[in-house]
Amino acid sequence: MNLDDEQESSNIVDRRGERGGGGGMRLPIGDGKLGIGGMIVVGVIALLLGQNPLAMIGMVEGAGVGGPGVGQPQEAVARSAPPALNGTHDRFIAKVLGSTERTWDALFRDQLGKPLPWPKLNLFEGGVNSGCGQADSGMGPFYCPADQQVYLDASFFDDLSRRFGAPGDFAAAYVIAHEVGHHIQTVLGISAEVQQARRASGPAQGNALSVRQELQADCLAGVWAHHNRDLLEPGDIEEGLRAAQAIGDDTLQQKAGARLNPESFTHGTSAQRMRWLQAGLQSGQINTCDTFAARRL
Repeated sequence: MNLDDEQESSNIVDRRGERGGGGGMRLPIGDGKLGIGGMIVVGVIALLLGQNPLAMIGMVEGAGVGGPGVGQPQEAVARSAPPALNGTHDRFIAKVLGSTERTWDALFRDQLGKPLPWPKLNLFEGGVNSGCGQADSGMGPFYCPADQQVYLDASFFDDLSRRFGAPGDFAAAYVIAHEVGHHIQTVLGISAEVQQARRASGPAQGNALSVRQELQADCLAGVWAHHNRDLLEPGDIEEGLRAAQAIGDDTLQQKAGARLNPESFTHGTSAQRMRWLQAGLQSGQINTCDTFAARRL
């Protein structure tokens, strides 16, 4: 990616040096936190009409974020962003986040007539206290809807390259854009409605809802990439697709030596994640990301 002229986001909170969360409760994927994995078009239309988004597609009406196994929301420790970020990784993260802010703010103004409230991105090492409870680096980057913030240990990008075989700057940017996609879902009220529906469902049905939500975030990452094609270089799209393939539920279960159990999937298969990332990237339209109405994921 060519980010030389991209403006860095100021919404970075440097929490490295804190050691919260190392031995605390791990947040289950797809419940209390929305990690790397509602219907946007319905959400946009519903908000414009003053209606409940998921009521329009027959989901249970409700509010509130969180799920089974998640502690009560707590106020995240806040620090002012440093006046200048240090290191290549920091600057890269700040530029990618700045690009998502610019892109989604323009889309929100065009379609909703209002700006997007931007999320903060917390950089941490080892463990962190979030609005969704304590977490450690082993769970990967995540978005907490309770405080509407992204949490990232930059060492994950080394794991993505070495352990998962998905190197490259666009692979890392896709991860950030995916988490910002969850912020879009939360701002539109979709995440809270999905979580409400999941709590009213059995485990298999709840996981199926989570898969659709995560695939939508992949698609939204693709929409962001479509509107930033001027930043992409040859091979970048392939990097993103390799990353999507590497973190599919089926691929991760196979690498762990486990028997494939589709009912336990929470983020989607490798093929599904690649397909929805491509869908958003090719169209650049949020109505493409209608994973809840899609018959084929």
